[in-house]
Amino acid sequence: MSAVLPRAGAPLPAAAAERSEGVWAAAWRRFRDDRVGMVSLVIVASFLLLVIAAGLGLVAAGWQQESGVPNAPPGFMGPAAPQEAVVAAVPKGPPVDLSDIDPLAPKYAEWAEAAKKYETTEAPRARTLPFGADRLGRDVLAKAVKGAQISILVGVSAALLATLIGTLLGALGGFFGGKVGDLLEWVYNVFTSIPGILLIFAFAAVTGRGVESVVLILGLTGWTGIYRLVRAEFIKHSVREYVRAAEAIGASNLSRMFRHILPNVSHVVLVQLSIHVVGFIKAEVILSYLGLGVSVDQVSWGTMLAEAQGELILGHWWQLVAATAFMAVFVTAFSLMTDALRDALDPKLRGAE
Repeated sequence: MSAVLPRAGAPLPAAAAERSEGVWAAAWRRFRDDRVGMVSLVIVASFLLLVIAAGLGLVAAGWQQESGVPNAPPGFMGPAAPQEAVVAAVPKGPPVDLSDIDPLAPKYAEWAEAAKKYETTEAPRARTLPFGADRLGRDVLAKAVKGAQISILVGVSAALLATLIGTLLGALGGFFGGKVGDLLEWVYNVFTSIPGILLIFAFAAVTGRGVESVVLILGLTGWTGIYRLVRAEFIKHSVREYVRAAEAIGASNLSRMFRHILPNVSHVVLVQLSIHVVGFIKAEVILSYLGLGVSVDQVSWGTMLAEAQGELILGHWWQLVAATAFMAVFVTAFSLMTDALRDALDPKLRGAE
């Protein structure tokens, strides 16, 4: 008895109309169910919007302006005592005649009166600011916001560059093997045989200072760990049944590498991306502290921490706290977000559903 075929134009049965959920759609559904991951995503997105706004000059555009008195404290501490009051509180001894020591001493008062004719009237500086001021009177909050633009740009861009290089080379070496794998292994061994700090200094000596230079330095020296892990994952997955099935139906090498295998190892790539963003932000701090980071006319969390070292000795801690707090919030949120993405993309968790 022949089967009855549906007539032309008739709707397909519900079972036939159903389509399996894609890998990325399923991952996004699982990620939405993770509250910590969603909160972290909102925080990271807020920082990225802040970076864009700072880059467009909408916020923290006047971070170089000396809007407060030097080392003005945060608002909750109250204003600092004016300099005149501090000088008046110092006990004074008997007057000293400096004419015998400095023959020009009698002229100082006359010159001071003449200089008043050329003095310009400046707007009064604030004695307190929300997050305080640095030694030059610049707003620490504006510096932290502008520093977020540089530090996050350096950390994320360098991590993306290192992840792209490591993933691409690891995929090629692990999937093809043979002479391609041997050549990439030789390049990997050359890079790992040189101490990392010396390699960074060598690239810094060639590229110089600046944001672009720091991104290139960190990206070109930080891909080796990602390469090693991705290569091992591709070696493992390239012989599995689903890849063999894709090869049997005529899928190309690029399709098997990046459409079939890569989604199943993306959790490893995301974990490495998160680790490298955190590590590269710290590396930017070190490079800026050593004078090999961003240029002197720019500000980052690294330059703020370097400046805060001298201020901390005098009890002015607010610049250190501001830079550290901004860095800690972003780094923690980014790490939690990528952990949630890793769990959403993990093949073992997909198979458990």
